[in-house]
Amino acid sequence: MNATSTGLLNGVRVIDLTRVLAGPYCTMMLGDLGADVIKIEAPERGDDTRHWGPPFTESGESAYFLSANRNKRSMTLNLKSPNGIKILNDLIRKGDVLVDNFKTGTLERIGLSYDEIKTIKPDIIYCTITGYGYSGPYSHKPGYDFIAQALGGLMALTGPAEGEPTRVGVAITDIMTGIFSSNAILAALFARQQTGAGQRIDMSLLDSQVATLSYVASNFLISGEEPKRLGNGHPSIVPYQSFKARDQHIAFAAGNDYQWQKFCSAAGKPEWIEDEQFSTNSARVNNRDIIIPLLSELFLTRNAQEWIDLCDQNGIPAATINNITGVFSDPQVIARNRVYEIDHPTAGPIPQVASPMNFLTNPIETRFPPPLLGQHNDEILRDVLEYAGDLIDEYKLDGLV
Repeated sequence: MNATSTGLLNGVRVIDLTRVLAGPYCTMMLGDLGADVIKIEAPERGDDTRHWGPPFTESGESAYFLSANRNKRSMTLNLKSPNGIKILNDLIRKGDVLVDNFKTGTLERIGLSYDEIKTIKPDIIYCTITGYGYSGPYSHKPGYDFIAQALGGLMALTGPAEGEPTRVGVAITDIMTGIFSSNAILAALFARQQTGAGQRIDMSLLDSQVATLSYVASNFLISGEEPKRLGNGHPSIVPYQSFKARDQHIAFAAGNDYQWQKFCSAAGKPEWIEDEQFSTNSARVNNRDIIIPLLSELFLTRNAQEWIDLCDQNGIPAATINNITGVFSDPQVIARNRVYEIDHPTAGPIPQVASPMNFLTNPIETRFPPPLLGQHNDEILRDVLEYAGDLIDEYKLDGLV
């Protein structure tokens, strides 16, 4: 496969010093958009997630690693050696974007601060992804998604009203940080086209998590009231939560008063439309403790599919609560081709969840499956860095690559 692409970022080269999830998710998005992403990994071991499992494929590839590393080329490089740093500097000269998610200060200690890198590549876009950013009293601490969810307020909002604070079931703070980081990099690339200047981007898990508090943060900052856990309920919309139907739970959302009126009429409860306790969303929020038990009793009178059919017929949002098996057998997910296969050099055909970015004129393409460790050493040294064969052999003998 070729590093060139038909993608919108064809011609952009990303030097990827990231591992685990936030950074790799960011660089995978850039790779999906057509950038040439060169993933630098430690010799022999590589990205930690290569070893996170089970599950593994029959050939030993970690499912976790395979989830966040397509459209990248892997190069192993010993950054503890001066010559390893020299090779990396040569790569940076050939690159447009440098992304790392080492602990704050790690790269500075080996001569790779932004100021030092600017002397090598003045227009470099250098994005660091850390737990807490490069300033503040926590800047020296290691960062993990779970800890950011806890410190950033997400766990306090998640879980049953009377239960314990709960982590979201996927590493959502890592993923959102990856998305925010890729957005920042894209903006920096656009600005560089206008000005020729590079950028230093300082991203953190905690900053991203605080940003994703969104309207909950706004509610608190304006009212001063500490939000409470509501299980699957919503602080500002009622009804907007899960209910138990006769056979299984469903998600139900009457997002405005018109939808509420349509539901009440269709469900045989027209008196709720005129009742001052329930007639407006504000009234329903204030009388949550009255209307929710009434709705819970109502939903128990029919099977889930009956309620969903009724809601579909009246333009009211509702859905079954899918397990993961249900997600990937859902007709909408299938129709949108959310899963596809790509040939992996050792694992054979492997499934991938498709990028959510759908460009009808420049479709996302997968040029590289998630790479084997060091799979592209020779071609990067030869084709990107244009090293002579004897020098490549020397670096291999020295254990630098």
